[in-house]
Amino acid sequence: MSFLEVPADARGPALTGMVWTPCAAPPSEVALGGGVVVPGVRDCPVSGNRLPLIVISHGRRGSFLSHSDTAAALADAGFVVATVNHPGDTARDSSRTDEFSVLVERPADMKRLTNFMLGAWKQAAVLDPQQVGLFGFSRGAYTGLVVIGGNPDFGALAALCEGTTTPKCRDIREGRLPTAPAVHDPRVRAAILADPPLFESLFTRERLANVTIPLLLWRSALGGDGVAPEAVDLLVPLLPVRPDYRTVPNSAHFSFITPCPPKLAEMAPILCTDPPGFDRTAFHNEFNAAAVAFFRAHLE
Repeated sequence: MSFLEVPADARGPALTGMVWTPCAAPPSEVALGGGVVVPGVRDCPVSGNRLPLIVISHGRRGSFLSHSDTAAALADAGFVVATVNHPGDTARDSSRTDEFSVLVERPADMKRLTNFMLGAWKQAAVLDPQQVGLFGFSRGAYTGLVVIGGNPDFGALAALCEGTTTPKCRDIREGRLPTAPAVHDPRVRAAILADPPLFESLFTRERLANVTIPLLLWRSALGGDGVAPEAVDLLVPLLPVRPDYRTVPNSAHFSFITPCPPKLAEMAPILCTDPPGFDRTAFHNEFNAAAVAFFRAHLE
């Protein structure tokens, strides 16, 4: 495990995050702050060559550590995994969470991350630039869908704005919709998306016509945080190629977040509490194994 920073450029601000890589050394406990302790080795030499790259996009107000167990499982299986904080839409900085700018810039963040990993990253030579995958959760799943070819219709959100005064709704009423083309990245050859939000409003069949890569789509049984399970169901028939579509019984939206250490569970119970009888650790063992199998089948 090593921290990374994608430098600021004309396309956006600096991005901070972490890279997980295959490592031959035995793991120990690494403290990352905020009570988060994970197994791994800091700054271990990369084990292997011509390795596939997986980039991860966190959910609304999440962080680059939101899916650390999945990143570690993929790294142990021979993938290099990179994830960053989306500026203005993180647990520590939610200053632009409800602005259109975040929805526009998130896909650009992922493309910039991929550019960095395949170019300026100090160990880029170990990567296979023809083997790039993506995982996105919640708003990160929206991000991923745009990266792999989706073209959102932001004006369609007007139907959700009655009596609402969020910055996005104010911009819609005042005619200030984003006009720049959506940012896509054809280097991404396979994607896993979990609990995407509001696709019935943002996307149509025509706006998803270019989403043709292999796709593993998950949804929670109960939803939450603005994500309705039936909304995810409505996405499936809009896609030109039917995804591998899986529902997690008795799960809630945040069940896809990495199992919480005790301190985080105390600080953020909404993120860490699952429905009665749901075993998040057991589910993540299943989910991570499925992620490894999916990306091995479509990338390696």
